[in-house]
Amino acid sequence: MTKATVGISCDLAPIPDCFVEIPNGVLATLGPNGKPQRGPVRIIMNNLPDISDSKSASYNDEAVIGRAIPLKTYSHSENRAISTKIHFFIRKREDAATNLAHLRLIESAVYPQDGTPYRPPPICKLRCGNILSSDKPLCVILLSYNVTFPTDVAWDKETYCPYKFDVDCQWHVVYDTQDLPTSERIVTGGR
Repeated sequence: MTKATVGISCDLAPIPDCFVEIPNGVLATLGPNGKPQRGPVRIIMNNLPDISDSKSASYNDEAVIGRAIPLKTYSHSENRAISTKIHFFIRKREDAATNLAHLRLIESAVYPQDGTPYRPPPICKLRCGNILSSDKPLCVILLSYNVTFPTDVAWDKETYCPYKFDVDCQWHVVYDTQDLPTSERIVTGGR
């Protein structure tokens, strides 16, 4: 059993296998040339996000003469849609800047990447223990995010970041064409 807090400060403990990884994020550390380094940035949760996972199959009705109801023929499966509500808290002074940086990273995942011509938004990775997949992170694209800054909690006086805010995200799972899911793969590994 893992504790939710660490040390006498009672800071929230990071949950290493519960994260969103956003490629091509700008890291806060500077490289040898004095510019911010680029690469995948992993936002490790320190509390469990609210998660919903849905998928549906689409069937066509085929009318048959003399039959009371039409036959159902499988057409295709819809996208696997995952909704997350990620909770951010300020527990110590530097959390305000970190939370805002993580929010900006999440927001960046719906914008095209730099380049000429523009490239599509990045493919991210999502994992929360074995809830969504038992063996490795899911590759996902961010369709939308929604953040509301509540006024019923205290705010950081320098950044105006509230001490608690939530980010609702709508993701679709994407697969390599050689790794498309089947019912057997879902049962054995969740992917």
